[in-house]
Amino acid sequence: MTHLIEVSDYDPRWPERFQELRRRLAPHVADLAVSIEHVGSTAVPGCAAKPIIDLDIVVSDEALIPELISRLAGQGYRHEGDLGIPGRQAFQSPPTAHAHHLYGVIADSRSHLDHILLRDYLRQRPDEVRRYSALKEALAQQFPADHEGRAAYSAAKSRLVEDLLAKSYTRSGRRRIVTCSRRHGW
Repeated sequence: MTHLIEVSDYDPRWPERFQELRRRLAPHVADLAVSIEHVGSTAVPGCAAKPIIDLDIVVSDEALIPELISRLAGQGYRHEGDLGIPGRQAFQSPPTAHAHHLYGVIADSRSHLDHILLRDYLRQRPDEVRRYSALKEALAQQFPADHEGRAAYSAAKSRLVEDLLAKSYTRSGRRRIVTCSRRHGW
């Protein structure tokens, strides 16, 4: 039997796991980081999610990214590049760490704003959280947990993510430039 994508009900331990990861990372990047943010669905109370914590290490300037990459490599992270999303650098977590996705982003870049504005919007809108959770749970039953299945899962939820992002930008009063070939970690 093929394993399907795992989407879990919200786990109140997710913020604690984020804090543990943050505490481990902070000493190594504190002088580079503006903040370390818990983003993605695990950062939204009540939201169903793949049980993987998403973190953004936010830096003030793109010139700091090479040093961030170097320091994270020293902690066992493997740099994966931008994975098709400009302004965001992805890192594979060390095999000994709790499952998580780590990103380096520039403060106020589109990648940074997409993550925090959507997170903050959903934290204020339980109706949207229920709608988004229901879609993710339904899609998770359709797609295998392989590379192609995860890509299809992301593509299938992209219309709703784009709608939620547009609402989050409108609510924040910020302007967002929309592109058609956008991939999201949400």
